[in-house]
Amino acid sequence: MIIVAALYNFTSFEDPAALRGPLLAACEANGVMGTLLLAREGINGTVAGTRAGIDAVLAHVRALPGCADLEWKESTAATMPFGRMKVRLKREIVTMGVPGTDPRALVGTYVEPADWNALISAPDVAVIDTRNDYEVAIGTFRGAVDPETESFRDFPAWWAANRDRFHNKRVAMFCTGGIRCEKSTAFLKAQGVEEVFHLKGGILKYLEEVPAGQSLWDGGCFVFDERVAVGHGLEVLPHELCRACRRPILPEDRARPEFEEGVQCHLCVEDYTEADRARFRERQRQIKLARARGAEHFGTR
Repeated sequence: MIIVAALYNFTSFEDPAALRGPLLAACEANGVMGTLLLAREGINGTVAGTRAGIDAVLAHVRALPGCADLEWKESTAATMPFGRMKVRLKREIVTMGVPGTDPRALVGTYVEPADWNALISAPDVAVIDTRNDYEVAIGTFRGAVDPETESFRDFPAWWAANRDRFHNKRVAMFCTGGIRCEKSTAFLKAQGVEEVFHLKGGILKYLEEVPAGQSLWDGGCFVFDERVAVGHGLEVLPHELCRACRRPILPEDRARPEFEEGVQCHLCVEDYTEADRARFRERQRQIKLARARGAEHFGTR
């Protein structure tokens, strides 16, 4: 059984580049794969490995400056959901693009999953999904507002254009694991919104702790690994990834006339040029050749 650990921590790293090498070495030495992001504002990412491997990497992360109280969320996978280990240096660990947005200084009120239903059912509460459009498309909370953003970087502009819709409303926000809400609730507080709430642990914690019979969640939750989407109890759902656009599709979508393995699906058929598709077909050919040799091509991941 593979343990999947999703983590983030806002802290102050004076020199993230100095942390990268030892962190990557700790992951590789323990057979852990996935992606971790380092920036001056902290660390974010998801990794997977054996129980012993994950424990060793988490111990390394907790020893980093300001990370002693690190919290993370765990789930399981039948097979390794990542193809390699990457530790990347970034300007932000979750990119909003608004300088000075600091969840350590200002953030919304955390709401435990057990208390979330009561909050979002209140008539004076507006519920906003801070995730991207392709994530919202496969599942969200009932009655939630979908900003229809392609990127989290688009959220500040969407808020500027729509803030009047939420006059005299309390605002409840949610995302996959909580990190985007750290930034978005800090942003709204800085914009003068007094009552802003944040689902603690995100959708994943809600799906883990709230029974399906009591849930206000409909559909699946997109996750950024080969499991693609999970439901209540963090059960893996049948969604797959289109290898061209990286959006989630269902097995039956393969039967659509627009679908071509590794090249396009019904969601992205209008998004690419013929030159793009030629490049994707060549990548798919290389993947097939690698499989025939009994190897794995990184394009499959």
